[in-house]
Amino acid sequence: MNAAKRREIFARLQAANPHPTTELEYDTPFQLLIAVLLSAQATDKSVNIATRKFFPRYGTPQALLDLGEAGLADYIKTIGLYRTKAKNAIATCRILIEQYGGEVPQTREALEALPGVGRKTANVVLNTAFGQPTMAVDTHIFRVSNRTGLAPGKNVLEVERKLEKFVPREYMQDAHHWLILQGRYVCVARKPKCPQCGISDLCEFKDKTPA
Repeated sequence: MNAAKRREIFARLQAANPHPTTELEYDTPFQLLIAVLLSAQATDKSVNIATRKFFPRYGTPQALLDLGEAGLADYIKTIGLYRTKAKNAIATCRILIEQYGGEVPQTREALEALPGVGRKTANVVLNTAFGQPTMAVDTHIFRVSNRTGLAPGKNVLEVERKLEKFVPREYMQDAHHWLILQGRYVCVARKPKCPQCGISDLCEFKDKTPA
């Protein structure tokens, strides 16, 4: 795919959705961090249902630490892997308080050192909470990047590197939100909605779904 086609893809995505953001609900960088940690192998909707119940009262590192692992687990039982996620979230709270004064660090290295926080989670927090032009590649972005020819790669890190190289600078801040939404609602896994897609004429997928 050439640079002109990539630029046009993002121009159209921007025109259709000028101010994209995460569908996770949060008020602070800490709440976003916890929400993204909980969202692994779970839907944003299921995470929002759970966090609405405890964020108002336990939405800070100290309050969540005081709630404890068992207490948090009770709130997130409907989310997959909830015991492990509760353990990681409470351990993360303790580290934030002891090492960062209760604040969320703003470097990928520091974020990835937190329990349960991988590269994708770190990139989401850096981008959405702190405005850094990172590329958080999840299954949706991986699929869209490969299927369209935008940034094909054999693994998520390769796709991330290619997107960082190929996405025009002016679109980089919002690019991962557009691509996630494209994969979640249009370029879906089993049967992409090509007739409803605003970039189908630019997409290089050979087996497009017919109208």
